[in-house]
Amino acid sequence: MERQLWLLWAALAVPLLYCLTNLRRRLGTGRRPLPGPTPLPLIGNLIDLRRGNLHHTLARLARTHGPVMYLRLGLTDAVVVSSRDAASEAFMRHDRRLAGRAIPDIARALGFSERAINWLPSSDPHWKTLRGVLATHIFSSRALAAARGVRERKVRDLEVYVGRAVYGAMLNLMSSIVFSVDVVADMDMDAAAGSTQGIRELLNDLVSSAAKPNVSDLFPFLRPFDLQGWRRWTAKKLEKFYRFLDDMIDRRLTEDSDSSSRDKHGDFLDVLIQLMSAGKLARGDITSLLFEVFASGTDALVVTVEWTMAELLRNPRVMAKVRAEIQGTLGSKEAIEESDVACLRYLMAVMKEAMRLHPVAPLMLPHMAMEDGVEIQGHAVPKGHTVIFNTWAIMRDPAAWERPNEFIPERFMDRPEMVFKGKEPEFSPFGSGLRLCPAQPMAERVVPLGLASLLHAFEWRLPNGLLPDEFDLSERFNHTNVPAVPLKAVPFAIT
Repeated sequence: MERQLWLLWAALAVPLLYCLTNLRRRLGTGRRPLPGPTPLPLIGNLIDLRRGNLHHTLARLARTHGPVMYLRLGLTDAVVVSSRDAASEAFMRHDRRLAGRAIPDIARALGFSERAINWLPSSDPHWKTLRGVLATHIFSSRALAAARGVRERKVRDLEVYVGRAVYGAMLNLMSSIVFSVDVVADMDMDAAAGSTQGIRELLNDLVSSAAKPNVSDLFPFLRPFDLQGWRRWTAKKLEKFYRFLDDMIDRRLTEDSDSSSRDKHGDFLDVLIQLMSAGKLARGDITSLLFEVFASGTDALVVTVEWTMAELLRNPRVMAKVRAEIQGTLGSKEAIEESDVACLRYLMAVMKEAMRLHPVAPLMLPHMAMEDGVEIQGHAVPKGHTVIFNTWAIMRDPAAWERPNEFIPERFMDRPEMVFKGKEPEFSPFGSGLRLCPAQPMAERVVPLGLASLLHAFEWRLPNGLLPDEFDLSERFNHTNVPAVPLKAVPFAIT
């Protein structure tokens, strides 16, 4: 009987909630109603999003309904921002109010959202502590300078890696900074994940799970039931990666407790263990921080290198100009250093243009309006609404860029103010404001160094006589934005 009453209540509550929230959107703010496609009862606008890459679909809808657009996703209210001017107003005037997070249900697996920088509220003191640890001990100028030798040594490994194996080089780079270990060669998580590809698949599964449609996010009252099992699935994958991380932590703790081993590695794990010993971090914080560093940092580096190389192969004129700059600046120098890259202005412009056209995260992790008072281009965004910034559309806004869909690196040669801090919304591949990606300083150093090493060591060509005009540059969105056809290129030794 109780079950029947609960089902009856749910059946009545769903249309009532729909009517009340829709009425609030239309009348409750006293401002212009948010434009958008008409939502259907219960499912809202989900049917409008059913085809193609999500960031492309949202950009298409924005061309019809405007750069600040309302969508109803099941019972969840969302506002999509798709232009430079709208994004600028949102971040300049309302960054703090919009710094909340709309937490997907899978992020609650193993209590991860309660320890993760990506999901904790920016007002939470624990978020400030964790963000401070990353900013001070791994992504600060001092910490990055101290690890410069490690980065240069690991980036040289790119000269013997091709295609997917680039991921192995980048994974080893991250693990060397964090653990002082090459995880691809030295770790054996298990038969399924002991190889580069196994580790990558595990990380990709966890990162991409956030993009999976989940009824728990669309209809929050169903969240306790985890009907599709995504939270349970994520918990199993996360436990597997946590076992790998915990094993590394335990090894280090054992070394530290051994009276015959007093040497410190000077890496990020040493710093985290010291903070734990001082009572500033819990053991669970260390595991979560390490996972976030691997999950967000590695993918961002690899995908950016892959897209930049793809655009260079698609544009032989640009490739020749980059290689001429590298040869003219570095000559026959064998080992490229980070200080060399600062002189390669055109290479930096090429990388920026590739990131503008192909941001790793075409949709920023969803923000949430934490309080009323947010108004974007005359439209009020009520408290509790999810706010989605379509970075892909914003960085192709024709109001900000001439010929926005074309690969023209020269546009950045005359705009040195366009850096990676997200202060100009039309170029914000790492996000903006309080939620700017903490790994941005690392990517800014590693990606151009990796590209310079690849282009200095080899001449690259498309395989099997494929012509540049025949090269497929279409995208596949799976939380990160990757080439639909994996990049294949043939390296030739420079004679």
